[in-house]
Amino acid sequence: MDRYQLSERDICTKFITPAIQAAGWGLECFREEVKLTAGRVVVRGKLAARVTNPEAQGGPKRADYVLFAKGDIPIAVVEAKQARFSVGQGMQQALAYAEMLDAPFAISSNGIAFLFHDRTGSTQPAERELALIDFPTPEQLWTIYQRWKGISELETGVLKQPMYSDGTGKEPRYYQRVAINRAIEAIVQGQKRALLVMATGTGKTYTAFQIIWRLWKAKAKKRILFLADRNILVDQTMQQDFAPFGEMMHRITNREVKKNYEVYLALYQAVTGVEEWKQIYRQFPRDFFDLIVVDECHRGSAADDSAWREVLEYFSSATHFGLTATPKETKDISNITYFGDPVYTYSLKQGIEDGFLAPYKVIRIATDVDALGYVPEKGWSVESLKLRARCGCKPKT
Repeated sequence: MDRYQLSERDICTKFITPAIQAAGWGLECFREEVKLTAGRVVVRGKLAARVTNPEAQGGPKRADYVLFAKGDIPIAVVEAKQARFSVGQGMQQALAYAEMLDAPFAISSNGIAFLFHDRTGSTQPAERELALIDFPTPEQLWTIYQRWKGISELETGVLKQPMYSDGTGKEPRYYQRVAINRAIEAIVQGQKRALLVMATGTGKTYTAFQIIWRLWKAKAKKRILFLADRNILVDQTMQQDFAPFGEMMHRITNREVKKNYEVYLALYQAVTGVEEWKQIYRQFPRDFFDLIVVDECHRGSAADDSAWREVLEYFSSATHFGLTATPKETKDISNITYFGDPVYTYSLKQGIEDGFLAPYKVIRIATDVDALGYVPEKGWSVESLKLRARCGCKPKT
């Protein structure tokens, strides 16, 4: 066999995949041709099209291999090239994809050898060439990962908890996976407050669900309160993303307190109020909830004197987790002062570049309505205008 005549896919099939499996990586521990981004949406006039060529700027990104540790933690990216290229030809791609996935190891191969890069700085030299038979084992990489993240074996149990799957094959997007893993790592390591910043339309509620699901299934958090400030946010959350909680889930309404559920959803207006009888959250013991998630936390809980903050301060023993697309930072209000620096940020700009969000066009309009005021046309009196507006009639001319 002349490996120099083989295609990149043949190099993967005949040399790289066997080497990975020989090192102890089972089929459940790695995936091939993993789609990362969809390709940027380009708008020209009234026409819009997605960039589908991977070689073009803004095209879709796809990793040749992603290796996973303990279930859903991306730990290494492997990029493959034909044998006619040097062993490190794919390293820049591997490093870029590893950074996107928050994976500590980037590996390039041409089917003759591997070039291994340790982004954690734990091993020296950080980049070294390995023979095909020397591909690192899952245990070797996991030990370095634990040291890098400061994770104990006791905390590993929560990280091993798989994400929820509805059987349709739907999986979190790459940035959602990073957000989920970082949030869980922060929480299991004892961080009492955490903030997640994700642009509107990038799936904050779905990401929050996966965080809650894994913590709940692993029994790291047994009772959870999800707070929002609009009915539609609570209704959609219950009917869609949070639906798998089923009978374990309850919405707090009508100023009624029920203590036999595990996942609670509520409008903060439904549990607070100026009068003491409206402050029904006080009917729960202070240590009732383990985790409180505040959706759109820039709207209420950022201010020291807000109603949401009253709830958070009452349940001070719980972990407080804020979700927002636009963290508020002013002289009097600060999300970061309360929740701390975001565990992860996925911006509007990045969402557009990845193709998960469509680009927008800013249209500036200046009117003179406020300056001139409103003057009824001839034949219209103000009183008749009001009267006819009430009955849906058009004014006489």
